[in-house]
Amino acid sequence: MPPRLIAIDLDGTLLNSSGKVSPRNRAALKLAESSGIEIVVSTGRRHSFAMQVLRDLNLQPTSAVVSSNGTVIRTIHSDLIHRTHLPLSTARWLCAHLNDYRNTLVLTFDLTGADGEDSRGALIVEHLDDLHTSIGRWMRANEPYIEHVQRLEDALQPHQNLPIQMMLCGPIERMREAEALLNAHPLITPVGAQESPNAEVALHRTTYPDTDLTLLDILPAGCSKASALKHIAALRGATPADILAIGDNWNDVAMLRLAGHAALMSNAPDDLKALAATSGWSVVPSNDEDGVAVAIESVLSQVAV
Repeated sequence: MPPRLIAIDLDGTLLNSSGKVSPRNRAALKLAESSGIEIVVSTGRRHSFAMQVLRDLNLQPTSAVVSSNGTVIRTIHSDLIHRTHLPLSTARWLCAHLNDYRNTLVLTFDLTGADGEDSRGALIVEHLDDLHTSIGRWMRANEPYIEHVQRLEDALQPHQNLPIQMMLCGPIERMREAEALLNAHPLITPVGAQESPNAEVALHRTTYPDTDLTLLDILPAGCSKASALKHIAALRGATPADILAIGDNWNDVAMLRLAGHAALMSNAPDDLKALAATSGWSVVPSNDEDGVAVAIESVLSQVAV
């Protein structure tokens, strides 16, 4: 049977190194949709940031978009399906716990409007210099949404919006140290670990060895791309076995493990490709070699046979 849902990561997966969707990948998405399969974009990006590239693809307006690594689900048309917030007390505690890393800490809020756009304050930062050094292109692209505050806690008041996630970013070794600090606390679920009943947050990591960059996302407990896909599958009357998941990084692991069919991009980190070998996931060509199209064409050709 063909998959009913195809969940596809954006950066490093559907998008090539230039941040574009290739003609072959576009054709594969349309082929899947014409076969009655729902394309579910599943990304670490905020919804509005994802829509900057999705608008041009003309996907079905009712198709789901999983954003912020699973804390928010909206449609391509930007209708809200589901959202989970980080508790205020947890966010304030994390600011204190991560005091030595505040210069690389970003708070994220879901302020998406009916047009799919965010407003300033969707991203809150206390320091700018180190973020511009580590993720300068992202900072420039998101400048209209970034609010600079004296203290992060100023944005975490009872009368204000609740955050959906926090993000640390920086050189791989420094983020490894930050991750170790977080992993040592019993309320925090490490990357890829089984969540404990009393956990308040879960960690998700995206690493880019070529640019010495790690993004460490801190999400509400229970949130992941996999949890979002389970929610969507239930709404569609589908099961995890009906899902093809395609990704390239550690924040995709939960959905790759969930899906009945999983494809890992060959541009994935080496340690993740080693996990693919023991997990039965297929490895497809890189994001610069139309790996998404290869994965989609493969499953559809098997159905045709």
